[in-house]
Amino acid sequence: MPGERKDWKQDWVWRLEAFGFRALFGLLRLLGIERASGLGGWLLRTLGPLTGTQKTVMRNLRIAFPDMGEAERDALALAQWDQTGRTFAELAVMDQLTPEGGRVEVVGMERLHALRDSGKPAVLISGHLANFEVMAAVIMAAGVPCQVTYRAANNPYVDALIRQSRERYGIRLFAPKGDGTRELMAGMKRGDSIALLVDQKYNQGPEVQFFGQPVNASPGAARLALKFDTVMLPLSVVRLPGVRFRVTAHEPIALGRSEDKAADILAGVQAANRFVEDRVREHPVDWFWVHRRWPDKVYAALDRPASVERRNGPSYSG
Repeated sequence: MPGERKDWKQDWVWRLEAFGFRALFGLLRLLGIERASGLGGWLLRTLGPLTGTQKTVMRNLRIAFPDMGEAERDALALAQWDQTGRTFAELAVMDQLTPEGGRVEVVGMERLHALRDSGKPAVLISGHLANFEVMAAVIMAAGVPCQVTYRAANNPYVDALIRQSRERYGIRLFAPKGDGTRELMAGMKRGDSIALLVDQKYNQGPEVQFFGQPVNASPGAARLALKFDTVMLPLSVVRLPGVRFRVTAHEPIALGRSEDKAADILAGVQAANRFVEDRVREHPVDWFWVHRRWPDKVYAALDRPASVERRNGPSYSG
C-alpha cells in the first residue's frame, strides 16, 4: 500500500542517517577529546556563518547587546559558532567530561550533596550554556536522583544513539511532551529531582522580560516547584581552556507562596529567566545564540527603519 511504501522508505532514510551518525561518533571517539572538540569547533566556525542561521545569531546579538560595536558583535558571533560546534562534537565523548575524569570542576557541590541527602525533590534549572550536557554529568556524579528532560530526536535510531551516549555517564532520560506531564510529577512524587533548561521559546507560556524585551517562557519549573513545595536550584557551566569546564550550583531560588498562584508562578518564571540572562551577560560566548528566542514582534521592531523608530518611539521594551 502507498502508506506502507512511504513508511518503508522513511525507515531506510532514518537507518542511513543513524549509520552516518554512528560512524561520526566513532571517528570523534577515536580522535580523542581535544581533537574531537577542535574539529567540531572548526567545522561550525567555518560553515556556520554561511548558513541562514547566521542572520538569527546576529539579530539575537543586536537585541541582547544593542550598544555593542559591530566588530565586537561579529567576533562574538564567530566565537559562538566555535562553541556550538565543540558542544555537538563533545557529545561523542561525554563519558570523559565528568568530575571524575578531571576535566570538570564544581563550585557549590555541597548544595547538590545537601539535596541528595535530604531525600526531597527540587527543580534544577539552567540554560543552554557552554556544553550544557556537562551539568547533567555533575548531577549524576553528585548522586542526586534526577530526571533530566530532553526533546527526542525525530529519527528514532539517532535518538537511541544519543541516549546510549548519555547512559555512559549514568543519566536516565525521558522526553516529556509538555510541562507538568505525568512522568515529571510521578518522578517528583518518588523524591526524584528534575532538571530543566528554561531558556527556549514557549509560545503558550507567560510573558516575562529577557534582556529588556518580552519573551514567552515555559512555566513548568516554577509550577512544579510550587506544586511540590520545593525550590528551584540554578546551575551554570562555563567553558575553560583545554576542553575543561566549571559547573556552579548557585543559591536556591525560593518561590513566593501567596493567594495569587498565577502571580507566584509568573515571579518564578521571571526569576529563572533573569538567572539565565545574568549568566549570559557574564559569558556571552557560552550561550546558544542560534535559537530564535524572542517573539516575532521583537524581531520586527529590530528591522524597523530608524526613521520609523524615532517617530513611533522604541518598541517592546517592557
